[in-house]
Amino acid sequence: MTGAAGSIGTGQVARAAPDGYTLIYGGLNTHVINPAFLALKYNVLNDFEPIALTTTVPLLIVAKKAMPANNLRELIAWLKANPDKASLGTGGPGNISHLAAIFFQRETGTRMGFVPYRGAGAAINDLVAGHVDVLTDLASNSLPHVHAGTIRAYAVTAKNRLAVAPDIPTVDEAGLPGFYMGAWQAIWAPKHTPSAVIEKLNASIMAALADPTVRSRIADIGQEIFPPERQTPQALAAFQKAEIEKWWPIIKAAGIKPE
Repeated sequence: MTGAAGSIGTGQVARAAPDGYTLIYGGLNTHVINPAFLALKYNVLNDFEPIALTTTVPLLIVAKKAMPANNLRELIAWLKANPDKASLGTGGPGNISHLAAIFFQRETGTRMGFVPYRGAGAAINDLVAGHVDVLTDLASNSLPHVHAGTIRAYAVTAKNRLAVAPDIPTVDEAGLPGFYMGAWQAIWAPKHTPSAVIEKLNASIMAALADPTVRSRIADIGQEIFPPERQTPQALAAFQKAEIEKWWPIIKAAGIKPE
């Protein structure tokens, strides 16, 4: 559900009957980023029952084709040597690309001028046109342009290379170890949904994620499925808590405000 970065639909699910028929397919934005800077009428930890952690889409660190850097180490060195001269596109305040950009500057000690767009699609279009210099964007958005040769890709923000783009190194390989970030997705139910219902829903989701056809299609669009041991309600609850502990201080320190 969209609207106010997904917070309107998320709130509707929080208030829905806990009967297993109203669920939310959310993730990093709805259950970690939004509550860090939006005034919400629900609590993302207390008002939902976790069901299953499903997929994640890592990001790519990309730049315009004319960027004078052949790899990530060279890019970071160039940005450090030219503080505030490069522009970095984002999908808007609080968008995952914005959060990744803040994280990138913090971890590399670089400074760039942020250019917010109304969505990552507009940002990637301006990167292709050379109007902005750098972008940290979802792999699923950037890969078609990387494969077309219209932008440069320096690294994927994950521990493993992408199956659909094995030539792009990981951040560990490229010189920015531990810079992991992905737009992960998961499914929650309203609080007080019976445990038997949660268990049945989780079993069905895990069965679907194990299906070879589903797995192939998800891989084709640049997404990765979490391993079975991480698809449980308990694993989702622990992962969400860890993500909140990681990202909330970064978001609050950056002073991100809603628009």
